[in-house]
Amino acid sequence: MSLNSKFTFTRFSYHSGDWDTDQRMPTNILNSLLEYTTIPIEQKEKVVALSSPDVFASPFSYMSGHKLVQFDAQERANFKKYVQNGGFVFVDDCNHDIDGLFAKSFEAQMASLFGHEALKKIPNNHEIYRSFFTFEKGPPNTSFELNGWGDDLVHDYLKAITINGRIAVLYSNKDYGCEWDYDFRNKRFLAEDNTKFGVNIIVYAMSS
Repeated sequence: MSLNSKFTFTRFSYHSGDWDTDQRMPTNILNSLLEYTTIPIEQKEKVVALSSPDVFASPFSYMSGHKLVQFDAQERANFKKYVQNGGFVFVDDCNHDIDGLFAKSFEAQMASLFGHEALKKIPNNHEIYRSFFTFEKGPPNTSFELNGWGDDLVHDYLKAITINGRIAVLYSNKDYGCEWDYDFRNKRFLAEDNTKFGVNIIVYAMSS
């Protein structure tokens, strides 16, 4: 994918679970791309069923949820073909919990499709942390990790499935989706814009 291509924020829907979380987040990230970069964008999120052949027209995609992830046969086939053919999927667990239902079921799906060793921690000096803004310590924390649900569970890494030297599936337990799920006009109230890492993810996906 070229940085000169028009970027579409595509969300994968899937039959199980709750795929339509953090509904304001895509508009917020699109606003950040407009604010910080020269990447041309489509102004609205596009939702594509993972079982549809339309998935192959979307080089970047997002997937999230709190509940069970259990792909049907067509979803399994499309997901595997999509990432093996150069697609990029950013997957975010809205539970910010390594033992939650979404985490357990999604990781089981990835092990079934790509092997038990495919989903691995990526180092905190990975290129994705320097693709636009610089994050010296790796993935930025979220307020949900620091204050949410009383668990004080902070994940200091992200995981990924890498194909041909590039991240094909980026996987987060940090609940970025909910962290970025606010009206973009409210960024002015933040000491630091917390969507900047979202820009990094998209720039990496478009240029790798």
